[in-house]
Amino acid sequence: MSEQQAPVSRRWWKESVVYQIYPRSFQDSNGDGIGDIPGIISRLDYLKDLGVDVVWLSPHYDSPNADNGYDIRDYRKVMAEFGTMADFDALLAGLKTRGMRLIVDLVVNHSSDEHVWFVESRKSKDNSYRDYYIWRPGRGEGPPNDWRSYFSGSAWTLDPATGEYYLHLFADKQPDLNWENDKVRSEVYDLMRFWLDKGVDGFRMDVIPMISKEQTFPDYPPEHRERTEYYHAVGPRLHEFLQEMNREVLSKYDVMTVGEAFGVTPEQTIDIVDERRGELNMIFTFDAVRLCSDGHRYREWTLPELKAIYRRLEENVGPYGWNTVFLANHDNARLVSSFGDDAEPWRVPSAKLLATMLMTLHGTPFIYQGDELAMTNYPFTSIEQYDDIAVRNAWKADVLTGRVAAADFLKGMARTSRDHARTPIQWSAEPNGGFTTAEKAWLAVNPNYGEINAEAALADPGSVYHHYARLAALRRSHPALVYGDFTDLAPHHPQLFAYTRTLGDETLLVLLNFSREPVEIELPAGVAVGERLLGNLATPSEGTRLAGWEARVHRVR
Repeated sequence: MSEQQAPVSRRWWKESVVYQIYPRSFQDSNGDGIGDIPGIISRLDYLKDLGVDVVWLSPHYDSPNADNGYDIRDYRKVMAEFGTMADFDALLAGLKTRGMRLIVDLVVNHSSDEHVWFVESRKSKDNSYRDYYIWRPGRGEGPPNDWRSYFSGSAWTLDPATGEYYLHLFADKQPDLNWENDKVRSEVYDLMRFWLDKGVDGFRMDVIPMISKEQTFPDYPPEHRERTEYYHAVGPRLHEFLQEMNREVLSKYDVMTVGEAFGVTPEQTIDIVDERRGELNMIFTFDAVRLCSDGHRYREWTLPELKAIYRRLEENVGPYGWNTVFLANHDNARLVSSFGDDAEPWRVPSAKLLATMLMTLHGTPFIYQGDELAMTNYPFTSIEQYDDIAVRNAWKADVLTGRVAAADFLKGMARTSRDHARTPIQWSAEPNGGFTTAEKAWLAVNPNYGEINAEAALADPGSVYHHYARLAALRRSHPALVYGDFTDLAPHHPQLFAYTRTLGDETLLVLLNFSREPVEIELPAGVAVGERLLGNLATPSEGTRLAGWEARVHRVR
């Protein structure tokens, strides 16, 4: 049996549809303008009816919110704005009752600078917690090396109390933990057990490939000075640390693990997800989502580029690995605004087409909250409207220094900002989209909530929401859409994405027209369009013709 034909192991997390919740923006239950856990609980039937199997909950831990929860002050405490531990337990129980599972964010590349470990660490060089973080003396009058923060500026901050610099690859309030320290790793494994013993079903691991640092702390090599993530994501002890984590914790539970692997290439993916190596189940690689973003600027992308990325991922994981399928999350602009066509009347059909692709490609699909409603980018016009620390820091570093014109910066952010995905869910046409009864939500609700909202979607059988539900049911009833081989039938076509999924004697054909213009389908010999199983238009095209932004799934005759 060849490598390509080796049997693929069957796991519940491969067959699942995952839905990401950003708690701050999902549903406010107490009128303070901030989403919370009781609000999530009130919407569980909405998720169940959508076809969701697993909920991924973005950080719910106690945090000062320098980076909206990705700066954790106490890993065993629920953020006060979100509720209590009793609320969390009720959420977990509510999901289990409905046959769904829960994974939570694991943020252990860094903590908050208000975490007790760092509070102690910065007190003195001989403090017992000093080595929990990465401290180094400066070089001359400056920081230890030229490493840069992903939130602008140096990755080092001088702490006057001891005269040394601490490392933070993200905000200065997010100091990096020192994974070289055995005690740090033991602490991390203990907090993982705490949540797993509560009953959570796994973890999404924030920037997990960056936990291992080159201990000589050299300057960036020339080839990595522009795209530093490709340097930080391949630390010398990464695989050793992940294998230890798996051996000590993960292997003892039936869990799902997915790593946020910013900087890991499709070719490097298998080193982390090969089931024979005992590391993680899946990772998010970012080649596809970065297609539409180049720094602060939006870049035009082509369909052949997107297809090539999916082929690379498919070729590199083989039978012993597994992929994720996603194009949106809390760190990216809205799905339909980035990869579809958010101008009417194309918003709904293009959103359904993207849903069709995400739910039929080879891998576990991830839906980001609001994409099932085809929510769009917010019409930002000024820096004051943004909340994101990355945007505000970049404004200071680029615009206030004169390096980038304000108009150019705002034009780029209007297409790429993370805040687009963080505007509150539009539940109804009521004030603030039914997200909150407060006069003002923590982040402004998109003004199109009167037309785009869940109440309207639920009442419309032809909505994007119901299309996702039908796709989830289709995926559940056709194992070929989970475990079947993937073949791209038209890799170079500029408009058409056509592929088959084959398992045993069943072959399904997916046809997607990524444009407003109709397209004629030319299929290889032996691939004939059979029964239509699903489509995204009320009046589908016939035969080998696809209307603008049309998507269809067929059996192959």
